[in-house]
Amino acid sequence: MKAAIWGCRGTVPAPGPATVRYGGNTSCVAVETAKGRLVVLDCGSGMRPLGNALAADPPAELDILLTHMHLDHVAGLGFFAPLFMDTTIRIWGPRLEGEPLSANIATYLSPPLFPVRFEDIPANVEFVEVRDESWKIGGLSVTAAPVQHPGGALGYRLEEEGRTLAFIPDNELGLDPDAGVELATGADVLMHDAQYTDAEYPSKVGWGHSSVPDFAAFVRRTEPARAFMFHHDPAHDAETLEAMRDDAAELAGREIELAAEGLTLTI
Repeated sequence: MKAAIWGCRGTVPAPGPATVRYGGNTSCVAVETAKGRLVVLDCGSGMRPLGNALAADPPAELDILLTHMHLDHVAGLGFFAPLFMDTTIRIWGPRLEGEPLSANIATYLSPPLFPVRFEDIPANVEFVEVRDESWKIGGLSVTAAPVQHPGGALGYRLEEEGRTLAFIPDNELGLDPDAGVELATGADVLMHDAQYTDAEYPSKVGWGHSSVPDFAAFVRRTEPARAFMFHHDPAHDAETLEAMRDDAAELAGREIELAAEGLTLTI
């Protein structure tokens, strides 16, 4: 499978010269399976340019694995070009705060938050609620599990032909160091929340994101072949991110990489 990063920023989009090296769009990764099936991880603002790239030849169907409903993970859905085409879009995700996934999405994609009523959207949108389980999307095996984040969130593990991608963009390891371990262990590629420096984290406890030392300890424990820091803070410029990466590498005793908008990985 191939994974293309269309957004790896967290909290809010952060365009501008200070963020251009690693990108300012929020969470969105497009996965293409060996058989050409498209699976999209999260619907952050990076989903808008992904949709533009697909608009000339949109897939007849695609699947979205949604981690949770915070705006940095759904802001791009309403501006995703295939949503306004003859396409079947299947959204897999959690029931949060007791509300059905379909109701949460419809609330966002309706006035006054969005100019088009959900029932008027041309695409055929289907919903599947998941929590702690595994299923198949074509030849792709998907496992979801809850992670540590306010209001609830999921992480995902995707496996195809013996290769594995673990996607855990929001997870506060400082409150639960075991959260996401089974999803990440032995993955070929891990993309995991590493939003805060060690100095920043004490004032952010409970906000749902990991510090560099906690991320490094998680990498040592789960031993992925490649480990990417994800969900970059909107206030962190490229130099800050690179310093955080270097700190993480020293603490983990191995190479650590920064997720970057535009990066494509063959897994």
